[in-house]
Amino acid sequence: MGESTRYQRTPIPEVDPKERATKFEEELLPYDRDQAVLEARRCLQCAMPFCVQACPITQDCRGYIRLIGEGRFDDAARLTLLDNPLATVLCKTCYHYCEDGCVMGDRGVPIAIRHLKRAALEHGRSDLLYVPGAPRHQRVAVVGGGPAGIMCAWELALRGYGVTVFEAEPFLGGQIDTIPRYHLADGDLDRDLARMKNLDITWVLGKKAGVDFTPESLRAEGYLAVFVAIGASNPRALGIPGEELPGVYHALPFLLAVNQGPEGLLGRKHRTVVVIGGGDVALDAARSALRLADPGAVTVVYRKGRAEMPAGPEEVDGGGAEGVNFLYDRAPVRILGTHRIEGLVVQRTELGPPDAHGRPTTRILPNSEETIPCDTVIVAVGETADIQGLPTELDFNLSHHPWPEGRHEDWMTDVEGVFAAGGRSVVYAMAAGTKAAQAIDAYIARTTGRSPTPRPDPFGGAEPQGLPDGYGGPAWHF
Repeated sequence: MGESTRYQRTPIPEVDPKERATKFEEELLPYDRDQAVLEARRCLQCAMPFCVQACPITQDCRGYIRLIGEGRFDDAARLTLLDNPLATVLCKTCYHYCEDGCVMGDRGVPIAIRHLKRAALEHGRSDLLYVPGAPRHQRVAVVGGGPAGIMCAWELALRGYGVTVFEAEPFLGGQIDTIPRYHLADGDLDRDLARMKNLDITWVLGKKAGVDFTPESLRAEGYLAVFVAIGASNPRALGIPGEELPGVYHALPFLLAVNQGPEGLLGRKHRTVVVIGGGDVALDAARSALRLADPGAVTVVYRKGRAEMPAGPEEVDGGGAEGVNFLYDRAPVRILGTHRIEGLVVQRTELGPPDAHGRPTTRILPNSEETIPCDTVIVAVGETADIQGLPTELDFNLSHHPWPEGRHEDWMTDVEGVFAAGGRSVVYAMAAGTKAAQAIDAYIARTTGRSPTPRPDPFGGAEPQGLPDGYGGPAWHF
């Protein structure tokens, strides 16, 4: 491969933005085998795998890229699934922190690591089944069937524990179920869960913590430990007049409803939609609404500038190409209307001094009100944890993030044997599930007089799974 081409990414096939903006079908198409091999051979195979260090679950991406470059797609699929039970989901939706760590980005474009993961699964044999560890006859309860809970259950079942996962909704997935279908096709999560069918995991749906049980009641039933992985599902309110009007949606319930059947969700065909917020969820809501409204009838309103917008460039650029409008440096003041929405009043803002965490604050500019005509508003300004009904003795840490977390170093709460954690994205939640499973195994080992168990080979090999050569510790933090 020539030096000039090494720094150029093999183009990822995608559907034309104007065409895809009218339907909920995947926007990115897979590499064919030749394209995947060509892209994989760009990889330098660094002795220090910065891509692995940047991955919250320490996925051995360097390894599966090497195998793809050699045309060994079956081996690449197996290696991918060795440390990633939700690989089908992540190969389409992960924020690819690994690519941020890729040294190719210093002089060109990082390796398309996430898309090569997809190539491994689509061109290699990925219908493998995980093998449970020798039964311990010890049960652990996991509260929450999102990515943190699923990952924790997988880790513990591989170690021989029996695991019961309690999920409040009638389906599994948590935040995964709010990912739009133009990113993640219907049935992709099911393909990941199918690989776990031989593990001792019982899925109990429609049972809510704080209503049907508490972590303490589960402990009383005989579970040796409980992991609370309920995430953050309560929408955060704006706290402005008019928020109660018909036509005001909150982003996560809106996205979930879209995935369950978008037809007629916004009512009549002609809709003018304003989305308030600047994160990836806001962009998901805007791009989904665009597929339900008139072309060009969706505007994202954000209180800071583009440089401060937390949404990733893929989402912002993708939305812009599809026809989403952006209005920066505007703060919502009130929603106009009596029986229906007539508009959103905003004020101009400017950046102020940094706060205690170093993030820029915003200042309202006086006499700067303006009205954005609209008949639909989607609020995407964050979520909080739904801990209603859970014992106050758990004393969750909620000071730096919206999900419940145990205050102790191993994420145990103030109730013996009850742990809690979560993450800011699917893969970070999975990392939390791994750390929680390790802490739970260490806790049970300590109370039963044995040593903690390393994760065994998920496919039944004799050796426990190890980290790739050269790995020097994570470059990320929770």
